[in-house]
Amino acid sequence: MPKREVRWELMFPDELNAALAKFPVVYMPYGLCEPHGPQNVLGCDALRPEGHMRLAAEEYGGIVMPTTYWHCHEAGTSANWGHRTIGNHRTWLTSVPPWMFFKNMAYHIRAMEVLGFHGAIIFSGHAGPHSPDIPVFLEIMQRHVATRLHCHMPIGMGTAESRFEDDAGLGGHAGRGETSLLWSVTPGGVDLTRIPPAGTPGPHFAMGDDAVDSDRRAGERMHADIVASLGASAQELLAEYDRVQPTRKTLTFADVEDIWEADVLPELKKFSSMQQSPEPVPEDSYWRANQHIPDRG
Repeated sequence: MPKREVRWELMFPDELNAALAKFPVVYMPYGLCEPHGPQNVLGCDALRPEGHMRLAAEEYGGIVMPTTYWHCHEAGTSANWGHRTIGNHRTWLTSVPPWMFFKNMAYHIRAMEVLGFHGAIIFSGHAGPHSPDIPVFLEIMQRHVATRLHCHMPIGMGTAESRFEDDAGLGGHAGRGETSLLWSVTPGGVDLTRIPPAGTPGPHFAMGDDAVDSDRRAGERMHADIVASLGASAQELLAEYDRVQPTRKTLTFADVEDIWEADVLPELKKFSSMQQSPEPVPEDSYWRANQHIPDRG
């Protein structure tokens, strides 16, 4: 028997209404197109959370929001990282500045509130300076919405436990952990034959040194761990909603702008993603142009 469709954009209105009534949780995957070595497709950071959340919705219930592929990059210390690991190559990034990313997320949360979801799980497959900012931002937004908000962005690739048979860990960016997880949810998105021979001078489009050790079976085990964690979080959000019995509001676009001006902007300047880099990249680097973060306060 085929699994039910859970992707918002591919569901009919009656299917959406039935899914919301049965299990009023929305899964909100975020990522971007970003260099992840020659062995991975560019959408790695968005495809991973989308794949995890899709299976969670199929197994536990709920609806998966259309994936957001525009995310923080290039500004502040992200430019230093890009200069070191990618260099002056065409990046194929789908990046926006951090203040744009968070304002978009505010409007996304507003939509979930208006639609009547009891719980919303935000899962970013892309980490960086913004990582500690997302929970802070959600705390601000939680004061204004009945929908219970949860940030699913643990250390590593979405799970705290490596499922490789050795004790060498998950590896770094576009290393064996990320590559194996992408392999598990998007098999056609990984091609290890594209990895350069050992000793080839780099950088290799931000590839991790241990990418050659990627293992699809390890990725599948970690994928199962993440799906179970998402299911548990969804159940907890529904229980919290029932316990709190929050008052639902009809938030307007104007309300979101007021929340942004009154509550978000005063905190925005403190966000890690809004801090200037103490080390400017060279003037001839692609990453120089957007490294400086303008005053948004």
